[in-house]
Amino acid sequence: MPKGSPERTAARKEEIISACEKLYRTMSFKEITLKEIGKETSFSRPTIYNYFQTKEEIFLALFEREYERWNEELETIIEKNDSLTRKQIADKTARSLENREQLLKLLSMNNYDMEANSRKELLASFKTAYGKAMRNVRGILDKFCPEMSDPEKRNFIYVFFPFMFGVYPYAAVTEKQKAAMEEAGVDYEYQSVYELTYHCLIGLLGE
Repeated sequence: MPKGSPERTAARKEEIISACEKLYRTMSFKEITLKEIGKETSFSRPTIYNYFQTKEEIFLALFEREYERWNEELETIIEKNDSLTRKQIADKTARSLENREQLLKLLSMNNYDMEANSRKELLASFKTAYGKAMRNVRGILDKFCPEMSDPEKRNFIYVFFPFMFGVYPYAAVTEKQKAAMEEAGVDYEYQSVYELTYHCLIGLLGE
C-alpha cells in the first residue's frame, strides 16, 4: 500500500484508536499517555502526530467509533422488526447499551476537556455520529410508537441522552466504592447497565 494513501491513513488511525481502546479497559484517562498508546502500535510514537495532535483527539475518535457501533445496533432494531411493544423497545434498547460499556465509560468522562482539545473538523465528525444516534432513537419511536406526539418524542430524547452520562458510574462500582458506601451508611441497590437503562426507558415510554 503506497505511503500516504487513504487506505494507509485509515488503517493507522484505526490502529491508534484500537490501542487507546485496549488501554482504556484497564487504565484511566489520566494514566493513558501518547507514549503508552504508541507502545501498543506497530509504528513509532512521533508517527501518531501525523494523525492526531492530542490525546483528547484520540479519545474523541474512540468516542465516535463507539457511537457508530451503537448506531449499527440501533439500526438493526429498526430494520429487523416490523412491530415492537413498549416493553420490547425498552428491552432491545437496553440490550444495545449493555454491549457498549466503552461508550458509557466515555460518556462519564469530562467531555468538555475532550472536545476543547480537539480540532474542529474532528469534533464535527464526532458530532455527526452523535447526531445519528439521536436520529436512530427517534426512528425507533417513529416506527414503533406512532401514537406518541412530537413533543413526547423530543422529551424522550432530551431525557434519555443526558441519562446515559450517568449510567456507567452507577453500574461499574468498585469494591472500594461499595465499602465506602457501607461505611457512610448509604443504603443503595446496585443495578446493571441493562437494569438501569430498562427501568429508565419503561418510565419514559409510560409502560
